[in-house]
Amino acid sequence: MYRVAVIYGQPTDAAAFDEYYHDTHMPIAQKMPGLQGATVTKCETLDGSEPAFYIITELQFESREAAAAGLGSPEGRAAGADVANFATGGVQMAFLPG
Repeated sequence: MYRVAVIYGQPTDAAAFDEYYHDTHMPIAQKMPGLQGATVTKCETLDGSEPAFYIITELQFESREAAAAGLGSPEGRAAGADVANFATGGVQMAFLPG
């Protein structure tokens, strides 16, 4: 399995982020060819302070090649282009083999 972590910074409006992310963005992203699953985790800290990151989404693909094909597909490019519509806290990606 090959995973792609999409790491979102703290948004300016968490409620608006959550609504758009779950109702609009994830349905777009889930159309990527080769996507086998996605795990969305909201971040927290042990001391209750604001974490550096808001949400980490892990996209699962069969292989590195499948991830590259999915992200490079029209559906993957559409998901990437949509990020600017809601990710006011910025976004980073990390590629996680094995």
